[in-house]
Amino acid sequence: MASATTAPPPPGNLKRIVAASLIGTTIEWYDFFLYGSAAALVFNKLFFPDSDPLVGTLLSFLTYAVGFAARPIGALVFGHYGDRLGRKKLLVLSLLLMGGATFAIGLLPTHATIGSAAPVLLTVLRLVQGFALGGEWGGAVLLVSEHGDARRRGFWASWPQTGAPAGQLLATGVLSLLTAVLSDSAFGSWGWRIPFLLSGVLVIVGLWIRLSVDESPVFKQALAHAEARKSAHAADADAGAEKLPLVSVMRHHWRDVLVAMGARMAENISYYVITAFILVYATTSAGVSKQTALNAVLIASAVHFAVIPGWGALSDRIGRRPVYLLGAAGVGLWMFPFFSLIDTGGFGNLLLAVTVGLVLHGAMYAPQAAFFSEMFATRMRYSGASIGAQFASVAAGAPAPLIATALLDAYGNSTPIALYVISAAVLTLIAVGVAKETRHRDLADVERSAGAEPKAARAADAHTV
Repeated sequence: MASATTAPPPPGNLKRIVAASLIGTTIEWYDFFLYGSAAALVFNKLFFPDSDPLVGTLLSFLTYAVGFAARPIGALVFGHYGDRLGRKKLLVLSLLLMGGATFAIGLLPTHATIGSAAPVLLTVLRLVQGFALGGEWGGAVLLVSEHGDARRRGFWASWPQTGAPAGQLLATGVLSLLTAVLSDSAFGSWGWRIPFLLSGVLVIVGLWIRLSVDESPVFKQALAHAEARKSAHAADADAGAEKLPLVSVMRHHWRDVLVAMGARMAENISYYVITAFILVYATTSAGVSKQTALNAVLIASAVHFAVIPGWGALSDRIGRRPVYLLGAAGVGLWMFPFFSLIDTGGFGNLLLAVTVGLVLHGAMYAPQAAFFSEMFATRMRYSGASIGAQFASVAAGAPAPLIATALLDAYGNSTPIALYVISAAVLTLIAVGVAKETRHRDLADVERSAGAEPKAARAADAHTV
């Protein structure tokens, strides 16, 4: 069996795997974030025109949140079949579903054309987006984690994570360009459709690259092991349990699922407050123009993209937990300065607020891929990582812009919003604080379950923690 010190794969092959995961996640997040930005900027007028502007924004963010509700379902379905059939096949399917739904949004009639059916169709397509993204994340990070050099797993696995800021960068960049060259009436009439229709081209590129990579060798080894055991022990109850990875996850890794969910709270909530809600807050409360707010998120997303691999590499040196804890504490402490800087109305202060927030967020997001991958045994890893990550998103990222907008409407200031994010940071500090360090664990250990990890890993973790 491979060990944690197994020689790394050929650099060219690993880079191709990383590129395939990164491009795929970039496209998927582009599609997902594009909806969030459009929800903040135009969907309230196009699909909920009869409502008060802020109420329309709330309704628009409600359809945005619906996508998160579908993510756990995607995690269950994709995780189950990803653990049975492999990572690659499911990643191709998730890309097709996400791209198709996004392209369809670009063709969708508005409320002015078909009335109340427009927001209903918008919600259905948002559900498809959420379902696809729920299955995308786990497969993308596992494909890299299970191919990569164990000694630099945090660094390599952090690259698919850069797909989030890359997708945010791409979505915000396209919207920023369109709002700069088009009048408000032209953008609201037809210009908003362009970035959604561009998704069709991006999906073709992503599929071409994703179809060219090999299945995870760790998964192939685990599948062969399971088949051999099933043949040798046809009546073995554990062999039958292989058919239901979800059951195995909840039986052996329920603590790890809870840790992953807690770890996601500050990371998920802070991200959507900083990148989605900020477009509402800056334009309505701080008097900042739509273009200025988009430009700040655009530049900050570029910095976010650049720092994530650095945080991932640091987690290889000092451990996943210390880096994650630093990010959670930093985000919590930054919230009051964050809103104070935005309230000045200056672009420089707005840029500083968003950039520092995203850099601190990166300290959580970068080690997350390796951290979650290392928590679960191979034959239930796709299910475990996906369930932990996506079930948390329902309580965290899904309602975050909605709750923040409602708090702003109710109290008229940023204090309760800052306290909301700080509370999430406290939950994450507790969850990660009680977790075990994982950076020395062997991903090829297909038999490990909670409480039965290799002695070498326990000894190494004792020194790390």
